[in-house]
Amino acid sequence: MVKIRLKRMGAHKKPFYRVVVADARSPRDGKFIEEIGYYNPMTEPKEIKIDEEKAKKWLSNGAQPTETVKALFKKSGIIG
Repeated sequence: MVKIRLKRMGAHKKPFYRVVVADARSPRDGKFIEEIGYYNPMTEPKEIKIDEEKAKKWLSNGAQPTETVKALFKKSGIIG
């Protein structure tokens, strides 16, 4: 099963996240198939940048977004 999820990056207490497409069995920060965007909760306002075309392609191919990623997609208008 393929999931769209966040990969944690950044320094201690200064996280930012990459939105990646990965096999559900791989570890959170491990191997992934493709990077489709990023999310930085530390800036004001929070910065969300997602490649809409790639996200829609993966969703149509059956990739399941996690709850957090689903919320980010809703904020950026990728899913209704």
